[in-house]
Amino acid sequence: MESKINAYSNILDLIGNTPLVKLNRITESLTGNYYAKVEAFNPGHSSKDRIAAYIIEEAERRGILKENSTIIETTSGNTGFSLAMVSIVKGYKCVLAVSSKSSKDKIDMLRSMGAKVYVCPAHVSADDPRSYYQVAKRLSDEIQGSIYINQYFNNLNIEAHYRTTGPEIWEQTNGHITHLVACSGTGGTISGTARYLKEKNPKIRIIGVDAYGSVLKKYHETGEFDRDEIYPYRIEGLGKNLIPDATDFDVIDQFIKVSDEDSAHTAREISRTEGIFVGYTSGAVMQAIKKLNQKGEFDKNSQVVVIFPDHGSRYMSKIYSDQWMSDQGFFDHKNAENKQRVEFVK
Repeated sequence: MESKINAYSNILDLIGNTPLVKLNRITESLTGNYYAKVEAFNPGHSSKDRIAAYIIEEAERRGILKENSTIIETTSGNTGFSLAMVSIVKGYKCVLAVSSKSSKDKIDMLRSMGAKVYVCPAHVSADDPRSYYQVAKRLSDEIQGSIYINQYFNNLNIEAHYRTTGPEIWEQTNGHITHLVACSGTGGTISGTARYLKEKNPKIRIIGVDAYGSVLKKYHETGEFDRDEIYPYRIEGLGKNLIPDATDFDVIDQFIKVSDEDSAHTAREISRTEGIFVGYTSGAVMQAIKKLNQKGEFDKNSQVVVIFPDHGSRYMSKIYSDQWMSDQGFFDHKNAENKQRVEFVK
């Protein structure tokens, strides 16, 4: 009799159910208890696997996607990789408009996954025809049989996390979570997760992390889209120069801003102290935790969940490159211990 083979039907079956890991060394001087939702355990190494699979499968259910359809999207890298992965498994073509701010590692990975990649200038307005938003829209008009995912203005982005990330965190914490701290870019991750958690317990504090140079924090506080807030910054997948429909500002209690430099160093610190190899936005969310501690946000009973969105391997030419860090002016005498640790034996 033939024995049963215990195997997943394909790589997409591994999406979701990522682990919650207690943070220990990096939080020693902080008040409260901290747990990281490590999204790099998804098969595409980021939280964006969740929305890629969910949105594409919903389009299939609605009959929008047909055989040989083309998936088109605007991405800083992670969503593109996830869409390329899902497209391979399901037999679709994939075309991506990517910001030039995305790391070379991310762009190379997208090409390696069979996607056609258009690299667009990062520091132009959202309505500029060269922006990755407008390039994706143009391509969706030009390519017959295509579907534009449009994660920034697609409510399925929120729904994917409402149905998966939120319930997972609630179950993993047995309902004891007091705070969720997460980066906000498209806003889908924080909004969907928060919407579910707030339904379970309205007292849970939801704190979004924004970048200096982004408009999200001020818009949340005032309802004003202030173009004067916009200026170039380096963190990928965090903050925006527009207001995404995929951000539910009503379920977010507050935003806090973090800098490029602090976030880069904190990402490296997480890797060194916790052994979790994280990306740039994970450094940003942990830096936000440090700032919130200084403001007295947490007490000894706080049970804080932070979302680490992706894996450090996507930033080898950026925050994990000593040369890149030096070129940005991120190394000084205070950070000398982070410099080159390799010695060549002659």
